[in-house]
Amino acid sequence: MKNKIRAFSALLAVVSVLFVSGCGCAPVVKKYKVNLEVWGVVDDSDAYVEIFKNYHDINPNVGTITYKKQRIETYQQDLLDALASGKGPDIFLIQNNWLPMFANKIVAAPKEILTEQRFRSNFVDVVADDFVSNGDVFAAPLSANSLALYYNKDLFNAAGIVAPPKTWDEFLSDTEKITKINSNGEISPSGASLGTNSGNINRATDILGMLMLQSKASMRDASGRVNFGRDQSAIKALEFYTNFAKSSAPNYSWNSRMHYSIDAFSEGTLAMMFNYSWQIPIIRSKAPKLNFAVASVPQMSLGSPVNYANYWGYAVTGNKIIVNDPKSKLLPVTNDMRVTEAWKLLTYLTTKEGIPAVASSSGISVVKKPVGNFDPAANYLERTKQPAARRDLIDTQRSDVDLGVFAQGNLIAKSWVENDPVAIEGFFDEMIDNINHGAMSVADAISVTADRIQRSELK
Repeated sequence: MKNKIRAFSALLAVVSVLFVSGCGCAPVVKKYKVNLEVWGVVDDSDAYVEIFKNYHDINPNVGTITYKKQRIETYQQDLLDALASGKGPDIFLIQNNWLPMFANKIVAAPKEILTEQRFRSNFVDVVADDFVSNGDVFAAPLSANSLALYYNKDLFNAAGIVAPPKTWDEFLSDTEKITKINSNGEISPSGASLGTNSGNINRATDILGMLMLQSKASMRDASGRVNFGRDQSAIKALEFYTNFAKSSAPNYSWNSRMHYSIDAFSEGTLAMMFNYSWQIPIIRSKAPKLNFAVASVPQMSLGSPVNYANYWGYAVTGNKIIVNDPKSKLLPVTNDMRVTEAWKLLTYLTTKEGIPAVASSSGISVVKKPVGNFDPAANYLERTKQPAARRDLIDTQRSDVDLGVFAQGNLIAKSWVENDPVAIEGFFDEMIDNINHGAMSVADAISVTADRIQRSELK
């Protein structure tokens, strides 16, 4: 009996040693470290310092997170070149209408990290429309932006206008009350900057896009073909827009000889213009004493309001060359590990619920529960003064004098699929010019433009 007890004790000791050393039956999760590089164009790195520091504390699988701000003027081409080389960023910004252009370069969120249902419950509708495809989430924003009406309060007061217009009929009336044309045909002040193209109206094609969407124009058919060329609602929206640059129209208030819209507004010679929230600090720097405010955009129908969205979202690179240190005692990092960790960071960064602990190719990837009530997206918005894309954060911005209008505008914002946004803007600009110069009728110009866009997409 004593011999049996000694043998059992010896066996127990061996098993204990094996268990402690990691050779027993208990699963051992080997560690790895994924370094992540993030590219942006809007923010400086200090917008993310506290966020990334907090993330390091809860996810031991992530090593260095590097943020690099790129030049917006060359960003798209620099990004395409970097991705083609396999040495681009792990996470990068795309505009809300870039998904078709980057669809084969990015990878959707793993379902165990972020589902379509959870995504839609977090964000305003336009974000899901822009970044969800076939049930997969391809990008996530920290903020969103939609158009608002900038108006000069002094010019409104002088014309006896007590409040900004809520409908386009009111907008037309206000434009006519404010606009003054002298004997030489010069306009000053102008009631509104509409009618010409982006040569002297900032975001001209976005404004036209908003009018078309408010008119319920069919921009594409069910098969995805460009469809607005013969749509009567789109034709009427384009006619309404270009009439502001038609000298015989009662609402004539703008032409190609006018100063650039942002400059004219800053100079106090323009009463109303449409733009995004990022112009507020620019206008204040140009004209510190300008008495202006922002209001919701006018509507064709107050019962079914529509705005126009323009914003950025973060996406994850599909494939990247990964160089592992052969001397490292950690697991070598695979592309699947990199994608998983990149999407966990984005989910933490943008959503309300944070990130779950999910399985990875090396075992269970542990994510600690954050300490306190730190909300990365709320922290980001506070630092950058941007309108919220997340529904719950819009509520916190409603009373903000600068951001409230834009945040609430995000709730009704829409967009349309633009396979090549830069080319489409050029086509729209030429369309507006052809009408203003009398080269084409409105119906012919919009038909030709729609056909040009469709042909360019078939190349």
